[in-house]
Amino acid sequence: MAKHRFSQESGTQPVVSGARPGSGGRHRAYDARHRSAGPDGLSVWVTAQSTGPVQRKGRYVAESVKHPARMLPAIAAHAIEHYTEPGDLVLDPMCGIGTTLVEAVHAGRDAFGIEYESRWSDVADANIKHAHTQGATGRAAVIRGDSTGILSLVPAALTGQVALVVTSPPYGPTVHGLVEPGEGGVQKSDNTYNDGTDRGNLAYRDLTGLADGFAQILTGCATLLRPGGVVVVTARPWRKHGQLVDLPSAVIGAGVRAGLIPVDRCVALLAAVRDGGLVARPSFFQLQAVRKARRAGTPMHLIAHEDVLVFQRAEVTEGGVVA
Repeated sequence: MAKHRFSQESGTQPVVSGARPGSGGRHRAYDARHRSAGPDGLSVWVTAQSTGPVQRKGRYVAESVKHPARMLPAIAAHAIEHYTEPGDLVLDPMCGIGTTLVEAVHAGRDAFGIEYESRWSDVADANIKHAHTQGATGRAAVIRGDSTGILSLVPAALTGQVALVVTSPPYGPTVHGLVEPGEGGVQKSDNTYNDGTDRGNLAYRDLTGLADGFAQILTGCATLLRPGGVVVVTARPWRKHGQLVDLPSAVIGAGVRAGLIPVDRCVALLAAVRDGGLVARPSFFQLQAVRKARRAGTPMHLIAHEDVLVFQRAEVTEGGVVA
C-alpha cells in the first residue's frame, strides 16, 4: 500500500523586479520536498477541503465564476507557499481570471500574468485590485497578449527574474461552464473560452497543436526563470468521444522540449478528505458523463485529482547541463 503524505495548505502596478525592496533577492531553493520517495511515496496536496465557490467567496469578484476553467485557489496557494519566499516573483502565462496572481499577492509575492482574452484579463485586473482592498501586499500586473510569444510581451528586465511559474493549459474548446435547470431541460452557459470566432486560443487546437503551443510558452518561461526556478503545471486528462485524452503526458513532453527538467509529479486533490476517505466534488458534466458511460456498460469513474507536474530550469555549467 502506498504511503500518502497529505499536505494541508494553508490599483495594479507594473512589476519591474523579482525581489521586493529589502528582500535581498532571497528565495526558497527547490528542495524536492514534494518528490516521491520511490514507489512507496506519493505527494498529495489536500486542496479541496472546501469547494471552489467557497474558496473564492469574497476573495474574487463575482464575474470570476463565468470563466469556464478556473484553477482552485488552494492549488495555486500551495505551490506558491512551498516553492517561493515573500518578495519572489511569480508568473502565470495563461492567467485567466488571475487566480495565481491573487494568491501570490495575498502571500506577499509579486506576480504578473499573460492573458489572451481581454474579457478575462479585465476580470484578473479587478481581482488584483480587490485583493489589495483586502490587505494583499504583493504587486501584480496583467499583460494582454498571446503567451506563445511571451518574450515579445514581457520587459527584458524580467529575464532571469521569475522564481516560480504556476499555470494550467486549456482542456479543449468546451469545458464545464455553468448549468441552470429550466422547462426545456438543463441550460448550459459560459462553457467556452470565447464565442468561437477567434481560433487563436490554444483551446481550439488538437492535442498535438496544444502541446506544441504549450511548449512554445514553456520555452519562453524557461528564459524568464532564474537559475533553479520552478515551473508547476496542473493538468488532467479529459474525455473526447468517450476516449481518455492524456494531457499530463503531453505536458511533460512539452516541458522537456522547452528545455525544462521534470523533477516531480504530485497529486492535487479535487475531492475532500473526510475520515480517511475521499468525498468527490464532481461537476454536473462529470456526473453526467460517468452516469451515461455506466449505463452503456463502461465502468467509468470520476476524476478526483489534478496531476501536478513540476519542472526545474536546467543550469548550464562548464561541465555540461545539470538540474
